[in-house]
Amino acid sequence: MCGIAGFVDVAGRINSPVELLRRMGSALVHRGPDSHGEWWDSAARVGLSHRRLSILDVSAEGAQPMRSNGGRYVIVFNGEIYNYKDFQEQLQDTGAVARWRGHSDTEVLLAALAHWGLRRTIEVANGMFAFALWDCEKRELILARDRFGEKPLYYGWHGGLFVFASELKAFRALPIFKPTPDPDAVGLLLRFGYIPAPYSIYRGIKKLPAASFISWRGEAAEHNMVPEYYWSAFKTAAAARMNPLQEGEVAAVDLLDSTLKKAVQLRMHADVPLGAFLSGGIDSSTVVAMMQAQSMRPVQTFSIALEDEDYNEGSYASAVARHLGTTHTQITVRPEDALEVIPRLPTMYDEPFADSSQIPTYLVSDLARRSVTVSLSGDGGDELFGGYDRYRWTPALWKRLACFPVTLRGLVAKAVCAVPNRIWHQVEKSGLTVLGGSGFRHPLAVRLRGQMRMIAAASPEELFQLQTSFWSRPADVIRGYGAPTPIMLMSAEWPIGFSIGETMMAVDSVSYLSDDILAKVDRASMAVSLESRVPFLDPELFTLAWRIPLEQKIRGTQGKWILRKVLARYVPEHVFDRPKKGFSVPIGKWMRGPLRDWAESLLSCEALKASGLIDPDPVRRMWHGHILGKGPSWEGHLWPILMLQAWLLDQPSVSPD
Repeated sequence: MCGIAGFVDVAGRINSPVELLRRMGSALVHRGPDSHGEWWDSAARVGLSHRRLSILDVSAEGAQPMRSNGGRYVIVFNGEIYNYKDFQEQLQDTGAVARWRGHSDTEVLLAALAHWGLRRTIEVANGMFAFALWDCEKRELILARDRFGEKPLYYGWHGGLFVFASELKAFRALPIFKPTPDPDAVGLLLRFGYIPAPYSIYRGIKKLPAASFISWRGEAAEHNMVPEYYWSAFKTAAAARMNPLQEGEVAAVDLLDSTLKKAVQLRMHADVPLGAFLSGGIDSSTVVAMMQAQSMRPVQTFSIALEDEDYNEGSYASAVARHLGTTHTQITVRPEDALEVIPRLPTMYDEPFADSSQIPTYLVSDLARRSVTVSLSGDGGDELFGGYDRYRWTPALWKRLACFPVTLRGLVAKAVCAVPNRIWHQVEKSGLTVLGGSGFRHPLAVRLRGQMRMIAAASPEELFQLQTSFWSRPADVIRGYGAPTPIMLMSAEWPIGFSIGETMMAVDSVSYLSDDILAKVDRASMAVSLESRVPFLDPELFTLAWRIPLEQKIRGTQGKWILRKVLARYVPEHVFDRPKKGFSVPIGKWMRGPLRDWAESLLSCEALKASGLIDPDPVRRMWHGHILGKGPSWEGHLWPILMLQAWLLDQPSVSPD
């Protein structure tokens, strides 16, 4: 794993380009602490910078920037190509490469790009990557990103430079970089808790979308650099769905077992110590089980426990580890630990990011890095196999809602929300089950208000959008918000012919998974120089998952049915059969307790006005209600604003205008 950066000095303004490239790379030292390299083409005024975390071929032969054998291409690469040995064999068979300098996947990727070209190479590459490739002959710079966006890549035009980097902090090494926040991006942050591609927090700087590439040549300008897509999750899912597995359930479980085992095995190849995150849930437990089944020694696993038992999964992780025989390390996280992490979040994530599980994700990454350099995770299992609760209850809810006029539903929702909290507290104390039951963490009044927001939806698409939104109307609080429409809000672009549940899974795979889950894990793990790998995002496994009929994923009230059957071959069901908790922390409680003073300082009228972006009045009303605990729990609305405010304080050179 590495960090990459670079620029094209179109205007000829940079006097010491190599030094500037070194400074950009130094800003990414956490992504690559082992070595650095810079390359400058003085004629074309193109520069590449690289920070290296040595994983494969730790020798100097794997150093970057790396030039192809013929000298035509130069690459800086971040990620891993898991099927690079297949590439290597094919290139040797065709005589394209007579001799290899080392045994890094970067060298093989570069040879494949030189021999087969860009599109053919990345279409068959199985890996996570972001790279910049300079073609010295055509004078063309290409930026590319992997299918799901596991590895980040930002780019844009600024002060006569075309710039790119793994993280935004590399741009701040440029003396001419004077960015301004984008109100549209802030609005998206408040709505979703993250800023989806292609937006970034800065005007003029974009995220390269997953599964795409762009190219710059001398005549290219900002307005005509449109990303080209080499793969589509929607099209792949639709094609696979049209070719469903015809075998019985036992054969389907067999096929999933072998395919997942292969995906895990590919990601266990490393020249450095390797382990895995283990929460005790279905996904991470399955990955660890596959690892241990293919390892000659105990796999190193890592988890965290929480003092709050409503959120604590530590005992489940320990039980799975004991059964599988892993070498397990676990620590207990206290609110004080969160307080220590929170000041680092603005720098760690580079732009406001408001998935509060970023805190435990960083802590478990830090724990793992003390023993290993690579860690596998179970991310992606929910999106592929129907793990989230909303995939199950949304179709059932819509079936019932559609029987009643939307106007009537709106009146019911208003009436329920008007019932005082104390009434719902009495209902809950009586033991009566209303819209839920055991396993929920929030008070009944909070759960009901969340449900009531949904029943007034006019369509299943709107129902889904409401579920994935905190502030459903960001314009009410963000000044200058222009209401952009990312894929989550563009139902006309969603797959055709899918069921409600399948649509949600597909859309989450190209939005929430990429821009929230994977971004969270990448920034948290790379902050401590740890490489994280995600077996569930193997291309072959993705296709297979969409060939598996929905009824083998979601059965009754249970999601991930077929994945559970696979795991049951390695771990007894009583060890993992429990309600889903998720990897989260009691951030709402902490905001009323140990985080209260910190939150109050950021949500004061003065602080909100100073941001120049936020209308203080609705925020203050929410904060006041939240700390009193008499109304809804507004943590989902307030945490994005807290992350924005903390980020603004960490960016003294950023102004709202």
